[in-house]
Amino acid sequence: MERTGGCLCGAVRFSARAVPSTVDVCHCEMCRRWTGSALIEVDVAKDQIDWTGQDKIAKRQSSEWAERAWCSECGSGLWFSMSDDSSEWGGTYAIPLGLFDDPNGFEMRAEIYIDHKPDSYAYTANDRKVLTRADCVAKFPALGEA
Repeated sequence: MERTGGCLCGAVRFSARAVPSTVDVCHCEMCRRWTGSALIEVDVAKDQIDWTGQDKIAKRQSSEWAERAWCSECGSGLWFSMSDDSSEWGGTYAIPLGLFDDPNGFEMRAEIYIDHKPDSYAYTANDRKVLTRADCVAKFPALGEA
C-alpha cells in the first residue's frame, strides 16, 4: 500500500510504497522522551520512501546503534533507524504513526520494552508480541550498552 505524510508544519513530506499494515510500539526511555509517550511506529523500508524538504531534516545519532531524525522547523519526529542496516531491525525507518496523512487501518503487531511502560496507560490490542527489555537485549546485545 502507498501512503503519504509529513511533519506538523509541512516542511518535510514523504511518500512511501509497500507500507505494511502493522504498527509496533516501543516503551523504552529514549522513545518515551523523544515522543512524550510510547513510540507507535510503522516500519518502512528505506528504499521504499521518498522525502521532500530534505534540507529541513535534522539527524542525531541517539545511541551507538541508532539515529533519530526530526524536522528542523517544527520539531516533529520523523524517524528512528538502526545504524546497522544488516540487523533484523535495520534497513527500515520507524515512522511515527501520527505523521501519516491517514493513520487508520493499521494493526498493532508488537510492544517492546513492555516492562518499561508507565502504568498510566495500556493498549487493548490482542494477539501482539510482547517483549521485555531483557528479551530485546537478548535478541540484540548492543541494546544492553545503552
